Amino acid sequence: MKILHLDSNHPLLINQLNTLGFTNDEDYTSSKKDIEEKIHLYDGFIIRSRFSIDKTFLDKAKNLKFIGRVGAGLENIDCDYAESLGVTLIAAPEGNRNAVGEHSLAMLLSLFNKLNKADKEVRNGKWLREENRGIELDGRIVGLIGYGNMGKSFAKKLRGFDVEVLCYDLKPNVGDKNCKQVSLEELQEKADVLSLHTPQTPLTKNMINADFINNFKKNFWLINTARGTSVVTKDLVEALKSGKILGAGLDVLEYEKSSFENLFSDNKMPAAFEYLINSDAVILSPHVAGWTIESKERLAQTIVNKIKSKFC
Repeated sequence: MKILHLDSNHPLLINQLNTLGFTNDEDYTSSKKDIEEKIHLYDGFIIRSRFSIDKTFLDKAKNLKFIGRVGAGLENIDCDYAESLGVTLIAAPEGNRNAVGEHSLAMLLSLFNKLNKADKEVRNGKWLREENRGIELDGRIVGLIGYGNMGKSFAKKLRGFDVEVLCYDLKPNVGDKNCKQVSLEELQEKADVLSLHTPQTPLTKNMINADFINNFKKNFWLINTARGTSVVTKDLVEALKSGKILGAGLDVLEYEKSSFENLFSDNKMPAAFEYLINSDAVILSPHVAGWTIESKERLAQTIVNKIKSKFC
């Protein structure tokens, strides 16, 4: 079988597939149109997020048997159409779930202890102790929306704290020893912290909006290491201003699909984003929650293992 690699990944991926007898070609620079002209020559291809895999692309991949996505989600692929063609879809959420769990916890503890604010102040010659008095996580109720690989990883990290962990998920019976599954209404009634661990779907797009936020009984902290499209940024900002949301850790933003750097040009920055980058109650990172040295290797190994299990 011939495999085309469309994004660079950990070298073990190609090395191990070579050992298994696959032929591996690499093309990290050609346009999507140019790739479409030769994709019929391949039995499989491996991609991260270089471009979307739509019906037109799939129709040209006449001999395609599998798509490997070195990451957790498959939202850039027309999954229904691919599966109707008999194409096996392979993702690797097991590969970066630990990294996401650790990043989520890091963001939460940083918010509770005002670490980003305190760090900037000390660097600028300010030694403000009382103003940077933190709060403790113990005794809080942490609510998770989505309890798959990523949600389970975060719940496991929280076992070392005296907290109650609740989750809401569309799938039944996903709760375990680390987390109690509840209705959305119960989660919104009890949670002090909300952490998102959902894929990008029509149901999750703009999910965290003004109505959703105001249905929480308590003021709460928000962590989002899932998808930026899940949060309506302007509604988040209004909630931060009012105190309904006490702080936010955002690894993903709804602006990601734009040319992010251009947001910092004159007259191009959305007002809501400008508020976020100037707020001491917000911690931002560039979609790196699952982006560790270890996860890069694990993601590649997971893809190899699944290809081997299916096709060897």
